[in-house]
Amino acid sequence: MNRRQLVQFFAGLGVVASLISAPVFAQEKTIKIGATGGPHAEILEVVKKIAAKDGLNIQIVEFSDYVQPNAALAARDLDANSYQHLPYLEAQIKDRGYKLSNVGYTITFPMGIYSKKIKSLKDLKAGARIGVPNDPTNGGRALLLLQAQGLLKLKANAGLQATPLDIVENPKKLKILEIDAAQLPRSLDDLDAAAINGNFAEKAGLSPTKDGIAIEAARGPYANIIAVRTEDKDKPWVAKLLKAYHSPEVKQFVIDQYKNSVITSW
Repeated sequence: MNRRQLVQFFAGLGVVASLISAPVFAQEKTIKIGATGGPHAEILEVVKKIAAKDGLNIQIVEFSDYVQPNAALAARDLDANSYQHLPYLEAQIKDRGYKLSNVGYTITFPMGIYSKKIKSLKDLKAGARIGVPNDPTNGGRALLLLQAQGLLKLKANAGLQATPLDIVENPKKLKILEIDAAQLPRSLDDLDAAAINGNFAEKAGLSPTKDGIAIEAARGPYANIIAVRTEDKDKPWVAKLLKAYHSPEVKQFVIDQYKNSVITSW
């Protein structure tokens, strides 16, 4: 083999080597995932590190309310979001026509009832002011919790979408005030009690097991999910995202970081 052939031979080896090694270093596009501040975003930070080992780059975008993450996902400003339970997503799809899909379960935040004025629901006086989330699914969830505690009774067919109009018995004539879910912890000074979603309670330094005067059952229909646009649900990056989220490392982080106030749902 002459010198020219040797040069061509080794040059060819270089091309082959680069082709072989390229997939190892190749990175997919950066996936933008929306989440509300607190546990959802904190858990995604762990997911982000695990997913990076599998070639998936994640950018976390934090929101302070429940409405914008789905709007941003539908508008293609996000690739996925992780902050809501399935009944809320289904209500948003019905009301706004979003073409979004649930691709996997994440965690559950048991809703609790909190108060700065009483230590027990038995201490509620007639006409007490009770705050509940003002969105349909979480409002219904709060009313079901109040019903489970014997404070009121709802129509038999009210279901998960119950509203104050579905109350048929209210012995203490409680005043049900519908307030933005994120504002409920700050509203406790002005209320006798409030039913607060676990993620907003956690963000405000409240634990359902320590500070709540009542708490819903740990397992129920309100497990949180990862949502994507329906057209994207079968893309490879979705499978990688779920693999990272459902890893033993994430499960252990949730146990260590949040104790019983947040539980994994997979």
